Amino acid sequence: MAANVVGANAATLSDWARRIDPGGKIDKIVELLKETNSILEDMIFVEGNLPTGHKTTVRSGRPAGPEMQVTTDTCGMLEAYAEVDKSLADLNGNTVDFRLSEDLAYIEAMNNACAETLFYGDTGKDPEKFLGLAPRYNSLTATVHNSENVIDALGGTAANNTSIWLITWGPNTCHGIFPKGQTAGLQHTDLGEVTIQDSQTPAGNFQGYRSHYKWDIGLCLRDWRYVVRIANIDTTALKKDAASGADVIELMVKAIHKLPSMGMMGNMVFYCNSTIHTYLDLQTLYRKNNALTYGPDVHGREVLKFRGIPVKRCDAIAIGGTDKELHVEA
Repeated sequence: MAANVVGANAATLSDWARRIDPGGKIDKIVELLKETNSILEDMIFVEGNLPTGHKTTVRSGRPAGPEMQVTTDTCGMLEAYAEVDKSLADLNGNTVDFRLSEDLAYIEAMNNACAETLFYGDTGKDPEKFLGLAPRYNSLTATVHNSENVIDALGGTAANNTSIWLITWGPNTCHGIFPKGQTAGLQHTDLGEVTIQDSQTPAGNFQGYRSHYKWDIGLCLRDWRYVVRIANIDTTALKKDAASGADVIELMVKAIHKLPSMGMMGNMVFYCNSTIHTYLDLQTLYRKNNALTYGPDVHGREVLKFRGIPVKRCDAIAIGGTDKELHVEA
């Protein structure tokens, strides 16, 4: 069902990395990012036309009403400094690889922050971040233009609720952005040997290596019809036979049929957390049907699929939590 629609101006992080760093250093960091955040291997990126983001036309209403308007999506910035002891790094025998292995904790933390912002970033509350998906799909009220693509799973309190997302990644649907003239993905600068102060009392100094990591990223939603949120899934009420609580399979079928076209505008992927991933598997086994299979995605990786659409685990999708999985109201 999914089509690989990447090109000169819309590419994955891996594609961008290979363009700017044939030596493979940046590409190696990208691979590390994808290992801890599968959404990054699907999300395509377009270079913004502004130093701070991207100005474009987006669909703003249903086909029968006002259609397009000009909007500007801004980028947020993540930044971190990683430091390792020089003696320890040199003792390893391969200083470069040892430093990268020690930097993994910083890389993973930035990666998790990026994934969380992708779903829950709210520039009204955190201007330094970018606007995520949940604030854009947060109402069931018919007068809200994209409420048609928010499916109510009729869950209980916000503390127990979570969501499933169906995203169509494409240059005309939903894609990542990075500032004009900047680098896509996580940027790494080796600051070399420096004097570092330790955390002892009284503080002492030692020689170490310092790396600077910086990531400018944003999200552009050009056509709201190609993203679907299944909201208000009460995780405490889930059953393997769907006798109570959400019928995950039925809800995902409904989500698929919300899309205007199937796989014609980009790569379709379902995202859910580990709890939903487990119950999807259980409910499919209980029904003994073939809706759930395993097969390669557009990147050739073997993944779980629902009716041919990859279903990927993304634990940045929360269960409850302030300003995250709030109970979406009509």
